[in-house]
Amino acid sequence: MSTSKQAVTRHRERRKRLGLVRVEVQVRKDDASLLRVVAGALTDPARADEIRALLRQRFGEHGGKSLKALLAAAPLDGIEIERSGDPGREVDL
Repeated sequence: MSTSKQAVTRHRERRKRLGLVRVEVQVRKDDASLLRVVAGALTDPARADEIRALLRQRFGEHGGKSLKALLAAAPLDGIEIERSGDPGREVDL
């Protein structure tokens, strides 16, 4: 293994011990700086708890929830979800 690969491996191991994970996202160019600011705020011990609470309040935490739980929490105002009582046509078997 080359020296640069070893350095990267050691760096990633140190980050892992600190409980950090690498996350890669693709966003519009205009939003990249905003996400960097949010990520920076989440790593700042003075602001992390407040920012985390604000983000959870606004966007919730859907990780690990079942599809059933997500659908139950979805805003379904104005959407008809009842089935009609019409049994359909009669069929001779």
